Amino acid sequence: MSGTILSVDDSKSIRDMIEFTLRPLGYRVIGAEDGSVGLGKFDSEPVNLVITDLNMPVMNGIDFIRALRKTPRGAGVPVIMLTTETKPELKEAGRAAGATGWINKPFDSSMLVAVVKKLAG
Repeated sequence: MSGTILSVDDSKSIRDMIEFTLRPLGYRVIGAEDGSVGLGKFDSEPVNLVITDLNMPVMNGIDFIRALRKTPRGAGVPVIMLTTETKPELKEAGRAAGATGWINKPFDSSMLVAVVKKLAG
């Protein structure tokens, strides 16, 4: 496996768990603490897949995805929402913004790995 994953979450422990799960498989994981910082890192790094939380300060996950999808490179990059939110209307808002998939926290590492392998190679 190889590729770069952008992990956008205001929880450092979640970003660390994502990196701990994916780095041994050969993925490079870069982190951002909110959507605004995530956009900056996306613009400056080659990214194969984005994993983002929904509820974050400064810029939430849905606004982040909308902004990402407006960029030329962001249009085709898979985006996974990783959140504690389970409401159907929030999932629909995520899909409408351009989310590729939705995983609930706490996440099962084997599920995360399977989804990342499928979407990022």
